[in-house]
Amino acid sequence: MRGNIRTILATAALLASGASLPPAASSQESASSRTSASSGVGRAVPKLDTAAIAKARFGNDAAWYEQRIPFFESADPKIDAVYYYRWGLFRAHQRDLGVQGYVTTEFADDVDWQREPFASLNDASGFHIAEGRWLNDRRFTDDYVNFMYEGGNDRHFTDHMADSVWGRYLVDGDREAVLAHLKTMRHIYRLWDEKFDFTKGLYFVEPLLDATEYTVSSIDASGGKDGFRGGDSFRPSVNSYMFANARALSRMAALAGDTAMAKEYAGRAEALRTRVLEDLWSPKLGHFVDRYQVSNEHVKYWDQIRNRELVGYLPWMFDLVPDEANYSAAWGHLLDPASLAGKAGMRTVEQNYEYYMRQYRYLGTAPECQWNGPIWPYQTTQVLTGMANLLDHYGQTGPVTRSDYMRLLRQYTQLHYQGEGRNARLDLEEDYHPETGKPIVGLDRSHHYFHSGYLDLILTGLVGIRPRADDVLEVNPLLPAAGDPQALGWFHIERVPYHGHEVSVTWDADGKHYGRKGLTIAVDGAEVAHRDDPARIEVPLARKANAPIVREENLAVQLVRGNFPKASASSGTEAENLHDGIDGRAWFYPELPNGWDSAKSSAPQWYAVDFGKTVTLGRAELAFFADGAKFAAPRRVSVEVWRDGGWQQVAAPKAVPLANGVTELRWPAVTGERIRVTMVPAAGRAIRLSELKAFAR
Repeated sequence: MRGNIRTILATAALLASGASLPPAASSQESASSRTSASSGVGRAVPKLDTAAIAKARFGNDAAWYEQRIPFFESADPKIDAVYYYRWGLFRAHQRDLGVQGYVTTEFADDVDWQREPFASLNDASGFHIAEGRWLNDRRFTDDYVNFMYEGGNDRHFTDHMADSVWGRYLVDGDREAVLAHLKTMRHIYRLWDEKFDFTKGLYFVEPLLDATEYTVSSIDASGGKDGFRGGDSFRPSVNSYMFANARALSRMAALAGDTAMAKEYAGRAEALRTRVLEDLWSPKLGHFVDRYQVSNEHVKYWDQIRNRELVGYLPWMFDLVPDEANYSAAWGHLLDPASLAGKAGMRTVEQNYEYYMRQYRYLGTAPECQWNGPIWPYQTTQVLTGMANLLDHYGQTGPVTRSDYMRLLRQYTQLHYQGEGRNARLDLEEDYHPETGKPIVGLDRSHHYFHSGYLDLILTGLVGIRPRADDVLEVNPLLPAAGDPQALGWFHIERVPYHGHEVSVTWDADGKHYGRKGLTIAVDGAEVAHRDDPARIEVPLARKANAPIVREENLAVQLVRGNFPKASASSGTEAENLHDGIDGRAWFYPELPNGWDSAKSSAPQWYAVDFGKTVTLGRAELAFFADGAKFAAPRRVSVEVWRDGGWQQVAAPKAVPLANGVTELRWPAVTGERIRVTMVPAAGRAIRLSELKAFAR
């Protein structure tokens, strides 16, 4: 199904040998400074002032991002802004568990249905891994995968985690990491037999446990009276996930040399593909739909549901669907205002459904989550991923064009904004009204919600990096032709990790922005490929070893309230307030209060942590929140360690602590049982210590 347009450059021998490439020229003209040179392989490529961009985008927290993220700019300032917002979202959702490393959270703060005491949920794990695979620091996603396969994945919801781990391997090429949990992955896959109908050869699930409550199947199974629980169905989602997971296990097994397992799981995947195509495709609706697994007075086992849902596009997310026109025609429903195309985004069910947008569930007077019409970034991400696959390597693309892809990507981009004009702010929430684009749920927990993807859409769709298992770098930007209303005149991305290298991709439609027309690919700072149009390029690229993952254990994490380490303070001594200063979370969003809050006082304030044992201490990180009103970073701080029966000062820097950033303090390592930070408040302001971390060195 792959397109025929490809370019193999004469650099093949150089790259395949693993030889080093010439260093890139540098320029420091501005936050988007760039250089030009004569044409030819090995020439210098545009280079961004990443330090300036990080400072402009992230302020005092820039240090976290500068060496970690790929840097991006384009002719669309909203896409740029949301790109960097999403890296901030990723960073905010890294919860430090201490000895177990980091997990990625879905909700920034605690919710009742999370896995305790870690605050993890598995339904969005595929997005978390897909986003994190593009980070140059591999620790965060590596820790997360390790956690999930060392007891963290309780199968609370359906997921496609094994497929996502394989997707990570396609980017980093780390064979040891991708095979580390193969036995556990196989075990978890087999546990899903409890949701497998052996007579039908398909998996079924309650929509709530598919992370999509109030669907057509669950509402209709209740006779239209509810839909939060019930309505178990054979769904395109769970069967696509299990197809993708089986295929990933087969590929991992082949990589490990286990031919029997590889054959078994390839067979499982193909059997699922056959059954999805035979049984979940509705010729009447021209769409993939649910079949009921339950029978009652309202619905009958094996009947198909009566309306199209957005979930019907998930098979394309995993290339389950054949390259045939009768299937690709289904994408017309996504573009049809009478079906799934809302004015502001993708409806989760078409609007002629009897219970479309009926609100059943409330928290007090506030509407709660439902999937009977609202836009959900969760499924929007999945559909855009499937559409990118369709446009990238299917011959039969139906009515969908690259212009449609960019329009829908921009529509999704806009959902990240709350408010209008100068008052607009970036804050992604749970779900949205399909006609207005305004948040529906809007609860305290809803702000800055990490239940979707965006960065991966930019990297694999707009930029068009198509990760592969072999030693090839493939790039195919999904850009419309010049003159199209959705055309993008230029973009540049750099520091993209791929098979141990750093990749950059540059597009300039007319040569007026970067000084050279066309699409340019660079590896480790030097050009390796160029063409005049935004079409597919393939370059042989021998993989290199990745930089080793560096892990340091944060000693000051209280996962279980009441357990060591324990916090105490000069003020603000409520148990939850104390806990929040060492809960492993750090962010600087004003909509989501987090951390220990002191009283408003002119007197010095202190916050202490008792480890309950003797530990080695040589470094601390202090994250202070400031809002320009109630809270400000302290004017001065000092650090003491309790040893030999008393407090001994180990650090008293003269520099003013950072507001909305991390202040790092170091000292010659000492042993002690407690650590205390004393802070001198700014005049008239309280202190919010978003997080204290303590390390041995």
